[in-house]
Amino acid sequence: MTYDYDLICIGGGSGGIACAKRSASSYGRKVLCIERARLGGTCVNVGCVPKKVMWSAAHISNTLKHDMHHYGFSSGGEVTLDFPKLKQARDNYVKRLNGIYASGFASAGVECVFGEATFVDQHTVKVTDKDGNVTNYQAEKIVIATGGRPHFPPGEGVEEYCISSDGFFELEELPKVAVVVGAGYIAVELAGVLNSLGTETHLVVRKERALREFDPMIGEGLDKEMVKAGIFIHRNTNGVAKVTSDGQNKKNVTLHSGDVIYNTDVVLMAAGRVPNTEDLCTDCEWAPNVEELHLENCGVKITPRKYIVVDEYQNTNVENIYALGDVCGVVELTPMAIASGRRLADRLFSSNPIHITSKVSYEYVPTVVFSHPTIGTCGLTEPKAIEKYGKENVKVYTSRFSDSHYGIWDMKPEDKPKTLMKLVCAGLDEKVVGIHVLGMGADEMMQGFGVAMKMGATKADLDSCVAIHPTASEELVTMGTWGMSPQESGAKVSPLNGAAPAEPKFS
Repeated sequence: MTYDYDLICIGGGSGGIACAKRSASSYGRKVLCIERARLGGTCVNVGCVPKKVMWSAAHISNTLKHDMHHYGFSSGGEVTLDFPKLKQARDNYVKRLNGIYASGFASAGVECVFGEATFVDQHTVKVTDKDGNVTNYQAEKIVIATGGRPHFPPGEGVEEYCISSDGFFELEELPKVAVVVGAGYIAVELAGVLNSLGTETHLVVRKERALREFDPMIGEGLDKEMVKAGIFIHRNTNGVAKVTSDGQNKKNVTLHSGDVIYNTDVVLMAAGRVPNTEDLCTDCEWAPNVEELHLENCGVKITPRKYIVVDEYQNTNVENIYALGDVCGVVELTPMAIASGRRLADRLFSSNPIHITSKVSYEYVPTVVFSHPTIGTCGLTEPKAIEKYGKENVKVYTSRFSDSHYGIWDMKPEDKPKTLMKLVCAGLDEKVVGIHVLGMGADEMMQGFGVAMKMGATKADLDSCVAIHPTASEELVTMGTWGMSPQESGAKVSPLNGAAPAEPKFS
């Protein structure tokens, strides 16, 4: 049978764009991408990109408020934030990126249509545009990359008076008082931004603290730093019971614990407990975007939480339909979706035999939380490593110190912001199975260590790299008694004991 396209990608976010462009530009396939909103998906429009802009603004604010005078600078007057100007600049930046993605599609030869996609059958997708016009498109292969969205937990007044993380980027002015509800990375990131910019910020968590799935040393360390920064943390609340309005744009937030937070300007829902039904995700920040696809028309299976069921190669149970990214609920990160999309295109369309089994690895994925201070992490936490390998087979190295940036600060050492680091090693060779960092620069140092972990680095391999001084990252290659770990390397060509590096191949 002849189809209109070789491939249809439903969803113009990170994963869909990556798969579409690779299929068209590298393999010459005829590709259509269907997007219902703006190109770039969550990351570009209401996620990573605008969040990093806001984090940068918050970082500048912290520098002006807390760091500047320690280095002899004075402002000569009050420094103020023009929030509307910041928002406009951020929105313009995002709009430019939308245009860049459109240009990228044009250069790659990818066709793009905007509208709501619905399956007619396993090869046919119906698209309804904003004017109600309906067009059917057919393809030999179809990729579902529709991503996810925030949702509201149940509770009186929650949907009526709260905003989601998407709504955060629609704020026209900086709130004086804000309540952020959630214990995940989105909650701590946005709470940190608001607090640093000058908002009285309350963080509501259901249990004892945020980031409970992170290594305990890191989660507890961030908790202390957030309290020190002035964030009010409401613990063991079991979430929000109701939100009411006083009729004057002020909200009162009643928690299940009985506590009430009065007179807040904004209530931001970044997590929550929701009913375990087919329509909603239980105790998570995101819900997959599958409702409008009508997957029953093509037979694709989903989980009770409505994530699409896929194998390690992104195959669904329908032979010509694939899914990737957040809609699958595995590792919900933009770079993960991009890698998945590219590798899927390689497997589907490349003639190179090496690509027959192309897939992505979901192990040792480095990630960063843009909290204040930042977190960088890769691999297993200490509890997970012990669970997997046994306590007797795990060795942990830790370090706690103040960054040299704070060296000249005139305050007690115990009051200075702290950097926390942990190496989790396993086995007789002390293979590095987890690296966790909290502190200044954690976001920029983790990428390189992620490469080392993917290559099978041992503690001895890290020790073999000469430290860069003075930096915080040097601590990761000097932990413990330097050079005394088991002298075993995970490298193809060992760098231990002064060995010469590997040479490039020329034939």
